[in-house]
This record gives sequence, C-alpha cells and structure tokens, in this order.
Amino acid sequence: MIKKILIILGSLLIIIWGTAHLLPTSSVVNGFGNISIDNIRIIQMEWINEGLTLIFIGLLVSLVTIFGNTVTITKKIVYITSAIMLFSMAILSLFTGFKIDFIPFKVCPIIFSVSGVFILQSAFTKK
Repeated sequence: MIKKILIILGSLLIIIWGTAHLLPTSSVVNGFGNISIDNIRIIQMEWINEGLTLIFIGLLVSLVTIFGNTVTITKKIVYITSAIMLFSMAILSLFTGFKIDFIPFKVCPIIFSVSGVFILQSAFTKK
C-alpha cells in the first residue's frame, strides 16, 4: 500500500508542478522584455511543452497505477521510463535553471528527482 501511495504522490507532485508551469507562461514571456515575436513564440512553446510533458508523465503513471494489473511488465516499463525522463529533466534543470536566481528554477531538479525516486521505487520492489 505504501508503494502505491508513493507512486501517486510522485505523480501528483509532477502534475501540480506541470500545471504550475502553464499558469504563468505570459508573465514569464513578459519578463524577457522587448524581444522578437519569434523569441516570444519559442519561449511560450518551450514553457508550455515542459508543463504538458510533466502533466503527461504524472497522468500516465497515475492511470497505470490505478487501473493496471497488479504486476505487469508494462507497468514496470512505464515506471522506469518515466523515472528516467524525470531524472533527465532534473539534470537539464540542474545545469540550466539552477543557475538562475529565481527559487522555482532551483526547486525543479529536486521535484523531478523526488518524483522520479517515488515512481522508480515501485518498479524494483515486490508487492
């Protein structure tokens, strides 16, 4: 039961963080000041893309956990690949956003890693 709770917590954390990326998109773009329309679109696209990616990972893991069979190879594949993606995003954030003096950017690698660990632990533990 604790395994399932950790998976759902990791998924919810990522869904919430992904949603938090979507909400301030226009404020983030405005923070860059006077930039070209192409640069505005690129920032919007990347900001929204990260938010949607996080929400998708969280939803996929949650749905597989809630509606999937108890132990299947598919579940393990979803858990492992989702955790790998979260760890990859954590590394990217560590080398880019972590250097910015804005606390939410510094929190990203931690949130991605914690969620990844919560999700990954279930792929390697017995029922």
